[in-house]
Amino acid sequence: MKIIVTGGAGFIASHVVDAYIKAGHRVVVIDNLATGFRRNVHPKAKFYKADIRDLALMEKIFAREKPEIVNHHAAIAEVVKSLKNPIPTLEVNVLGTTNVLLAFGKYGTGAHKKFIFSSTGGAIYGEPKKIPAGESTPPVPLSPYGLSKFLDEEVIKFYARHFGFDYFIFRYPNVYGPRQNPKGEAGVIAIFGGLLKSGKRPIIFGDGTKARDYTYVGDIARANLIALRRGKNETVNIGWGKVTTDRMIFDEVARATGFSGKPIYAPYRKGEVYRIALDASKAKKILGWTPKVEFEEGVSRTIEAL
Repeated sequence: MKIIVTGGAGFIASHVVDAYIKAGHRVVVIDNLATGFRRNVHPKAKFYKADIRDLALMEKIFAREKPEIVNHHAAIAEVVKSLKNPIPTLEVNVLGTTNVLLAFGKYGTGAHKKFIFSSTGGAIYGEPKKIPAGESTPPVPLSPYGLSKFLDEEVIKFYARHFGFDYFIFRYPNVYGPRQNPKGEAGVIAIFGGLLKSGKRPIIFGDGTKARDYTYVGDIARANLIALRRGKNETVNIGWGKVTTDRMIFDEVARATGFSGKPIYAPYRKGEVYRIALDASKAKKILGWTPKVEFEEGVSRTIEAL
């Protein structure tokens, strides 16, 4: 298949690109390198440095490449920054996604055109009463970032109907693994690992009980590979369905790095979800997918790669 992957120089999508190429697909990467790195792009992938906010440029690339599949990962994924200034997040995530959809609708080819999208389960559900949260949980985002992903989902459904292609929406957990940026806002395991390896104490925002559903990036890439051929017009959670607290993260990363100090505690940050895990039983039913890499092993691989 001919596949365009947006954000393919970034952490998660670069692993998706690797999985696609290993499976024998032809891959084109679009990334503006704002947070991604050219070194992350597989050498067999064709690369365009381009911004998804530029509709004319998107149409030019899509007209040239004529993809059968789009895997759309390009986004600003920073909760706190989106609260301070929501405009860049909304421009990239909503306007940019619309541009990619328009270009795909106009220039996509093949009888089974499909748009695969990386949404968020960690930020879209807010503070659900039932954990792990299923896909029927009402979206109540607490940040413009979570809102942007919810708006994206609706825009995708609209243009899929309008142009007549299929979609598959993943609601991600907290993803971690090699290539995660230790200097970004997101990615606590990489952030803690980078600090602890240099002997610095990391900051835990809150009392350490804030919790997420952490899933290794290789498992996420495998789900994206399966979705090329399975699942039609679905919105699906992926994750372990269990919570891991900030303190558990610190303890495991400290063990992996041999750090013997203590973390620094700071006040909670507004807009961050306190506790979330995702029910991925639908992913098992539709894709036959379950996560495989256990937390301790995943942390060890992540620290080793830093």
